Amino acid sequence: MNREYLSWYSQRLHREMEILVFGHAGAKVLVFPTREGRFFEYEQLGLVASLADKLSAGHLQLYCIEGLAADSLYGFHHHPAERIRRHAALEDYILNEVLPLMAAKNPHDCTIVHGCSLGAFQAASLVFRHPHLFRKLVAFSGRYDLTMKVEVFGDLFDGYYDDRIYFHTPTHFLPGLGADWRLERLREIDIVLTIGDADPFLDNNRYLSRLLCEKNIRHQLHVWDGRAHRAGAWRKMAPLYI
Repeated sequence: MNREYLSWYSQRLHREMEILVFGHAGAKVLVFPTREGRFFEYEQLGLVASLADKLSAGHLQLYCIEGLAADSLYGFHHHPAERIRRHAALEDYILNEVLPLMAAKNPHDCTIVHGCSLGAFQAASLVFRHPHLFRKLVAFSGRYDLTMKVEVFGDLFDGYYDDRIYFHTPTHFLPGLGADWRLERLREIDIVLTIGDADPFLDNNRYLSRLLCEKNIRHQLHVWDGRAHRAGAWRKMAPLYI
């Protein structure tokens, strides 16, 4: 299986950014790590190995990126306005640096966005905001409203709210989409959500599913037994849904 390390200085983020690429051909998969994970996490957790057959056969090619959660959404040393600004800057980096790189390396017309836990939120936020760029979203164990309090998980923005938070939160801006080009493009995308029936974000996933149904956006919501917010479950999910 092809494994390639890439690194360059991003003028948008003012830092060195690293990527691991797995596979040589096929549909391109942009992979976000979890909150504490880095670009090599997907490999460390055994998720790359779970997709080895598809990667070796040239069906998929993974691009595992940095999520920068500690410096953005979970960067509590910053004001909430700065945290969401940094999240938006990461999006800008992906749109203008990572996606062009992926297109230059691989001409396949299908780009999938995938993430687990916080990475699922980042993946969904990106796809719902820019659906014309993608063909599929695969989100495992996500919380799609970071202002929501559930169990030990609090409002990441400490009560602060602005337009950036609204427009980067899928469950906030989706209800307002009417005669919008994004809505039409979202109806053309394959959307897969997974969650465990004992996971803290089950209700949030069901709420997102209801919103998608109300907007006639086709999708799949797979509810697994028990607590599926863990690498062992994700390793089983990945070959089924990606």
